[in-house]
Amino acid sequence: MQVEATFPDVGLGTLVLRMSRSSPGRYSLHDFAKNVYDVHVTGANGREIETTRPDPYGWNASGHGGSATVKYKVYGDRVDGTYLAVDTTHAHINMPAAIMWAHGLDERPITVTFDQPAGMGGRWLVATQLHGEGFPILNNVPIPPSYTFTAPNLQYLMDSPADFGIIGIRRFSVGQKNFRFALHHTGTDAELTDYAKDVEKIVREEGAIYGEYPNYEPGYYTFIADYLPYASGDGMEHRNSTVISAAASIATGRGRLLDTVAHEFFHCWNVERIRPKGLEPFDFDRANLSGELWLAEGFTQYYGPLALQRTNLVDLTSTLRTIGGLIESVSGPGHLVRSAEEMSRMAPFIDGGRTSDRTNWSTTVISYYPFGGAIALAMDLSLNDRSDSRLSLDDFMRAMWTKFGKPGGVREGYVDRPYTMADAEAALAEVSGDRAFAHEFFSRYIQGHDVADYARLLSRAGFTVRKRNAGRAWLGDMRLESRNGTRVATLVAPTWPVYAAGVDQDDVLQQLDGTRIGGDADVATVLQRHKPGDTIPIVFADRTGVAQTKTITLGEDPHVDVVEAGSLSPAQRAFRDRWLKSRQ
Repeated sequence: MQVEATFPDVGLGTLVLRMSRSSPGRYSLHDFAKNVYDVHVTGANGREIETTRPDPYGWNASGHGGSATVKYKVYGDRVDGTYLAVDTTHAHINMPAAIMWAHGLDERPITVTFDQPAGMGGRWLVATQLHGEGFPILNNVPIPPSYTFTAPNLQYLMDSPADFGIIGIRRFSVGQKNFRFALHHTGTDAELTDYAKDVEKIVREEGAIYGEYPNYEPGYYTFIADYLPYASGDGMEHRNSTVISAAASIATGRGRLLDTVAHEFFHCWNVERIRPKGLEPFDFDRANLSGELWLAEGFTQYYGPLALQRTNLVDLTSTLRTIGGLIESVSGPGHLVRSAEEMSRMAPFIDGGRTSDRTNWSTTVISYYPFGGAIALAMDLSLNDRSDSRLSLDDFMRAMWTKFGKPGGVREGYVDRPYTMADAEAALAEVSGDRAFAHEFFSRYIQGHDVADYARLLSRAGFTVRKRNAGRAWLGDMRLESRNGTRVATLVAPTWPVYAAGVDQDDVLQQLDGTRIGGDADVATVLQRHKPGDTIPIVFADRTGVAQTKTITLGEDPHVDVVEAGSLSPAQRAFRDRWLKSRQ
């Protein structure tokens, strides 16, 4: 893609041009300069000037005479919420992946023009939260050769993705708020029309949680979706829009796609306006660190499926499967190593980051998405439990919105009152009316290593947490692979029975209870002969080739499911309904 950027009235000093290293909604580094090439800068007199490279991410231009124009090409072929993708049907643009900017000019208003590519028949439209109109056909106006939009400052520009191409659009309103669902896909117009009705159900239900919608500065909120066979599955929140991509279609993946819609739309309150202090303002030159992603992302992870349940877009079985998954996530060994706050600070490494060295993350890290989702579940049920359902997590989110989100910012694109961990605890204290409860909850489940008593909490709603394979012998969730012998392919967690025998990753597992082991199926066969508490021999060779014979005391498979307990009492029915029924 060819990009041209002009910087007028910049004085006579060195113009420091940059490509972003990070992107709003992502927490790791992506170093977008890697895809930029053929860079040329001209000065006020129209002559090209030589640039220097202070680092891999920037270009310094001196002697420009007070204004400069930079022209460059940028490559992109990944349809998701982070990168750039250009083909003959559209340009899918995440601004940090495409737009070069200059230090010191953050507060200048910006004009962005999209030129129709030659040979495309002049049929391309623009879906974006930038100020301007990208859908002239909605007003029966001919499609122009180019589109011009504006952003009030750099923060807003970089937070404004765009899809420029052949797009279907559906609109709806809730009260005075306007919404647009823009879709680039291979399906039919009828599918889009029907799907947009479900999107509207989600929008209405999530609006009922807060009691109102944010002020969408362009006058509307835009869903920008790409459901294409070659897209990467992703969802990315922005202030007045979201990008959703998937290698699926409405016809084949509707439920999963709507789950992402529900998650991303909830973000227009939680994280975009109810914003952690570590993310505000966003720094495009570095990774942005926050200890509150368990709330910003994890609570959103909880509310997406909850909104689908409340709108009857999923059945109860699906919701219980989701709840069970959240409980499973915090039952592993990772919660003993890092708290939810510490897991949040791992985001720069695990949110799309890449490592070439081995890590122990499989046993020490739980994503802040399900970790935070499990905390949200515990907080929601605890508030309901303590108040006989007069209070819920909805009250907590409304309190956070009222104090930190709704006040907004003096400058468009900014949040003037981002919150801290202490602020979130204070909000829980205010909502619950019990400062001691709030402090204990945060100390144990968010900044500590305890796990809530989900079985007791869920029993109030007539659900049971039960062992998935009760009575089944278990030595750990160890996987094997054939690699110069039958080797342990995973790290061995300290909470697994096999850990006590000294078995580790890369060891060759030779025998278990006298049976030669050639793969996972052989281990399963041996375990079927035993029960928890049995002690059996194990023969293995460590990575140096030294053979060892040890014994293992088998445990019981700890994995759980959440299921209906049976007939509901009137109290359980009332509790469940106040939790899972629509707020409209």
